[in-house]
Amino acid sequence: MQWLSRTFALASLLAFSSTFASAATVAGTVKGPDGAPFEGGFVEAQNTQNKITFIALSDAQGRFLLEKVPAGEYRLHIKAVGYRADDRPGVSLKSNQNTSYDFTLQKDMIRWSDLSIDQARALLPPGTGKDLLFHDCFACHGFQTRMAAVRRDLDGWKDRVQYMRDAMHFSLDFVTDQDASQLAGYLDNAFGAEATLPKSPADLPGYKDNMAVKFTSDASKIVYVEYDMPGPDRMPFSAAPGKDGYLWIPNFGSANKITRLDAKTGAMEDFPAPNPGTAAVHSAVEASDGSVWLAEQAPNKLGRWDPQTRRITEFLDPFEPGKEGVKEGGSKHTVRFDPGGNVWVTGEPLSRFVPETGKFTNYWETGHTYSIANDTQGNIWFTITGTPGQVVKMDWQTLKMTRYAVPTKDGLPRRIQIDFKGIIWFGEYNRGKLGSFDPKTETFHEYDLPTGPLTHPYGLGVDANGDIWYSSYYFDVLGRLDPATGKITQYPFPHSENTIREFFLDAEGRMWYGSPSNNKVGYFYLTGKKVSRD
Repeated sequence: MQWLSRTFALASLLAFSSTFASAATVAGTVKGPDGAPFEGGFVEAQNTQNKITFIALSDAQGRFLLEKVPAGEYRLHIKAVGYRADDRPGVSLKSNQNTSYDFTLQKDMIRWSDLSIDQARALLPPGTGKDLLFHDCFACHGFQTRMAAVRRDLDGWKDRVQYMRDAMHFSLDFVTDQDASQLAGYLDNAFGAEATLPKSPADLPGYKDNMAVKFTSDASKIVYVEYDMPGPDRMPFSAAPGKDGYLWIPNFGSANKITRLDAKTGAMEDFPAPNPGTAAVHSAVEASDGSVWLAEQAPNKLGRWDPQTRRITEFLDPFEPGKEGVKEGGSKHTVRFDPGGNVWVTGEPLSRFVPETGKFTNYWETGHTYSIANDTQGNIWFTITGTPGQVVKMDWQTLKMTRYAVPTKDGLPRRIQIDFKGIIWFGEYNRGKLGSFDPKTETFHEYDLPTGPLTHPYGLGVDANGDIWYSSYYFDVLGRLDPATGKITQYPFPHSENTIREFFLDAEGRMWYGSPSNNKVGYFYLTGKKVSRD
């Protein structure tokens, strides 16, 4: 599917532009409390019916521009950490309408839920509970939406910690009762009903030393379009385009659903997975025949959504004896296909599933595998996250495996992508780097990211220009690398705790993502950016 979307991306960008030729434009300015132009405020226009939200940034002159906004009723909202402004409800937009609104910000409290994970790392008090929080809890989400944004007493925190142990037993089996007690006590002290921390982190003496990332003027050129999930706590891990224009969304955790999104209308339809416990659907991708394959991480299953019956059939891959129910005994992570219609899925370990026979082949010698991509010949490339980290090629016909150790042994290569020139790209999560590998010359190149080792690059994608995008797990930014120049540009994300896993390029040149902690999916593009792969 990857190479198909690349083939059509350039031709479809013109169609994308013409699709919204009759849409409305909302412009205006944002000023600070002192009346000066305010740079970096997110201006949001949310459709009050379908909840599609269009988001732009104010530039150095305080100007913002929301283009291609379909006709409808909207609410305008400003988001800027430490500031607020009155919303503008009841904004009625018509086709071809150009309208303008100005906003003046007022000072507001800075909240713990506004911070990045990196800021929390610096500002939260030390302790065993903090170590457990960062080591055990932040694999799937951060602290902002589920901890800092709520108030509970100690019993409430104990209940939530136990819920996570039960729901995510397959990956949290090592958390002891003592660990759980220390974690609940730490959360109660930090964010409980009678927390000892100040309500605003700005009141801490170290806050000014740990301000958010600084951005260049180019950052204001990014535009986001987002869709709210139809139910709470869906944890949408991605949004993968299908050939008919729909997007397929895996709902991680205990939601046990995949969701189909109509990007034009915002309509979403759920399809439940039969698994009786936590399925933890990590990936959902459409095959060439219109079926959708999903990876269920917790029960070590693959699922297939049938476009005719519209139901999901599951295929169980038995756990390793003695390791039943935990990820080390078998887990399913990210799905892709080879040209023969076989289903490949990473996890513990790499697996190949042949639909005609219903048989799995497990390559246990790979250990823990993470991300997967196809080259133009249909061969399978994947990452091994151990030490040393590796990128590996599996010839889809001969099943010959060729391993390449990445230069930084403990870099922990996670997501992998292949660009239009056949270069393999990967993010080094533990060392704040992007890496590339040229299969022709068998040479690596690494790029240090601006925010350093704690960037934790996670989601990875290749846009229609061949630029490489990454999401920072700790800094709530997106970054774009121009491979021709090595220049990296950073862009602010509209929410804290983005926790983006994957980027998908669709046939219209849009880069899709899921923001699981914020319960949203969306896409982004750059204004004024022409497509060129030279």
